Amino acid sequence: MQLKKIIIIFVAVPLFSFTMHKYYVSLCEIEYMETKQSLQITLGVTLEDLEFTLTKNSGKQLNLASKIEVENVDGYYIKYLNEHLLISVNAKNQTYKYIGKEYDGDIVRFYLEITGIKELKSIEVTNNILIEDFEDQKNIVKIKVKDFNKTFYLTKSNDKNSLEF
Repeated sequence: MQLKKIIIIFVAVPLFSFTMHKYYVSLCEIEYMETKQSLQITLGVTLEDLEFTLTKNSGKQLNLASKIEVENVDGYYIKYLNEHLLISVNAKNQTYKYIGKEYDGDIVRFYLEITGIKELKSIEVTNNILIEDFEDQKNIVKIKVKDFNKTFYLTKSNDKNSLEF
């Protein structure tokens, strides 16, 4: 009987450790729309992790995606995104327009746009979202320009990448 308990413990503990492991990932998709002369950006971030970071930084409980969410939550989002998602086009830093957000389960999706890009020669993306609070955070960036697709992974030790077309 004692042997059965020991075997169960040795089998169960490793299984529970796999289910308790948390992944820290965001996905940023950037597409160049030549006809609109714009970069359209969609960024998906884990809501719980973003709330932790924003609450820590602001000292205020934001209650994201709830009935008691703070009124000016977009201001917190815009400030954070402007500090942690930087985009340079043709060697010039760009300011993107915050279109809005959408809550989808445990993800918040941000919609951003950079306009007035007649020709895309190069793009540089710095994405260190959530890296300050989550050491294992990985920020995936997917870029689509015409038929060209490129994906890269940004981490704490490498939070920037660039492409030339």
